[in-house]
Amino acid sequence: MSLNSEFKALVLDLDAEGKVSASFETLSNDRLPEGDTTIAVEYSSLNYKDGMILNGQGRLVRDYPHVPGVDFVGTVEACDTGAFEVGQKVICTGWRVGEVHWGGFSTRARVKSKWLVPLPDALSARQSMAIGTAGLTAMLALMALEEHGLTPGSEGEVLVTGAAGGVGSVAVALLAALGYRVAAGTGRESTHAYLTDLGATTIVSREELEQAPRGPLGKERWSAAIDSVGGPILANLLAALNYGGSCAAVGLAASPKLEATVLPFLLRGVNLLGIDSVNAPKARRVQAWHRLAGELPKDKLDAITHVRGLSEAVQLGGEILKGQIQGRTVIDVNA
Repeated sequence: MSLNSEFKALVLDLDAEGKVSASFETLSNDRLPEGDTTIAVEYSSLNYKDGMILNGQGRLVRDYPHVPGVDFVGTVEACDTGAFEVGQKVICTGWRVGEVHWGGFSTRARVKSKWLVPLPDALSARQSMAIGTAGLTAMLALMALEEHGLTPGSEGEVLVTGAAGGVGSVAVALLAALGYRVAAGTGRESTHAYLTDLGATTIVSREELEQAPRGPLGKERWSAAIDSVGGPILANLLAALNYGGSCAAVGLAASPKLEATVLPFLLRGVNLLGIDSVNAPKARRVQAWHRLAGELPKDKLDAITHVRGLSEAVQLGGEILKGQIQGRTVIDVNA
């Protein structure tokens, strides 16, 4: 297959004052980074990390100019390794794409074939990015909890913090579809109906989750938890897990600090499970994507998905940092 000699991309650079600036540019193929597989990108998704990168926060990007977008889906245009056929649909998540390596806010990408997984037949390209890195992380968290004994018959509810965000929204819908009773933690009253529609049985306010127990251990309340907030909320929920319960921690948007005692671990045998979709082995990512394709309700997924054009990405990046976006935002890079 012969490739067009040019592609369009959202390019970040540093201005004279050291601030990140964004522009839409037409680039030649020789600007693509190293890799053995070239993909015509269709969609990317907007994640909290994208918002940080677009606004120059967290020093996630060290080398400029840079093309952001921490995941993407598209069609293989060329593959030097033979791992994929030309015309095959593939998904790319992790491997610091959009941070160290140019990402998905572009009509063409070049990566290593080992970073890619085939798009499951049961998912459209748009749906795969409605799931995106956030949804993949939610499934990896659930898989880890299940491996530590969680079943739909477990006593107590599964708590999902940051429930209106990307990871949280998919986690709530997924858990509810599989028969779990879900408590959705949120700091915004305006999201209550949204979370109930996804399948949450209980809504828990952020203020309640931030309230520390009187002692090192609180009342046993949650069978398990998926936490994307961190900080005091993570410490508090560990003290409220049922005996032998587990918390899968991801993202830690509020803070990576853990100000907890060892008593929940010693006296209740709780487990703190770290989930990192960036470095998840390929076989596990393939397994997670096939489970998502078969177990996540497509009607719920479509209901929480908003498709926007690449020209809106910078504005949306600011909004997601302010907590103004709920559900999943898909970026159509060709729009």
